[in-house]
Amino acid sequence: MSSGGDDYKREESVALIVIVSLAALSLLSLIAAFAYYCYITRKVELLSRLRSSYLLGLIGHCSEGGHRLLVYEFMANGCLQEHLYPNGGSCGGISKLDWPTRMRIALEAAKGLEYLHERVTPPVIHRDFKSSNILLDKDFHARVSDFGLAKLGSDRAGGHVSTRVLGTQGYVAPEYALTGHLTTKSDVYSYGVVLLELLTGRVPVDMKRPPGEGVLVNWALPMLTDREKVVQILDPSLEGQYSLKDAVQVAAIAAMCVQPEADYRPLMADVVQSLVPLVKNRSSSKPCNPNAQASRPLD
Repeated sequence: MSSGGDDYKREESVALIVIVSLAALSLLSLIAAFAYYCYITRKVELLSRLRSSYLLGLIGHCSEGGHRLLVYEFMANGCLQEHLYPNGGSCGGISKLDWPTRMRIALEAAKGLEYLHERVTPPVIHRDFKSSNILLDKDFHARVSDFGLAKLGSDRAGGHVSTRVLGTQGYVAPEYALTGHLTTKSDVYSYGVVLLELLTGRVPVDMKRPPGEGVLVNWALPMLTDREKVVQILDPSLEGQYSLKDAVQVAAIAAMCVQPEADYRPLMADVVQSLVPLVKNRSSSKPCNPNAQASRPLD
């Protein structure tokens, strides 16, 4: 049986551990609060610099006590992801987005990234561009949103910034994932993945699919420059809504954007320039039966 002195020392030690633990928790809370404050401050500073109708606008912000609030434009139709995958990406969900709407969204999202990359100095790299970060207003016009992971890029031609790898699986450029080297071409890759989503109606990563089809880019890339195979990978819900020429051109743009080598990817300005005539001419393009023309050679 221990003496009273030993019991006292044991209780004193336990009390000390509790006090130190509480102090550590308080310190962690302070660190977390400070980190969140810095995050919000950086976000406000960044968003205050950006002025484009293709980016989600920051209306105002409020800081009171421990609360930090950001007020954005209301986007009545939510995010693109919700409309591409009505059942959360599971089989059976049919998107109601038609071809013209998808192409307009693709163009407007491209213009948003073009603004970040080429209209701002130094350029802004979004770093988490994906279909859930493209918001849609009541008329289904697109705005690029969520700059929580955005990074200021290098103002040197061909330069990069080195940073911790962040982003969303299936959208992250391979060179960024491997080296942490981030450039505007990293966003171009992510844009290409979104363009593939618009074309195919498939999520970027779905390991429930047959072997070889689980990763969208790996599955689609070999077929994007083959006229016959392009038709095979398009979202079945789009049948009859597009001209084969337009589909092949959009597939070619997607193929360039998701090239494994960053240097081979286009600038977003080039992507915009390629998409503009497709969107402008959509009313004059006669939809065709893609299966009937699948055997025709590439132009």
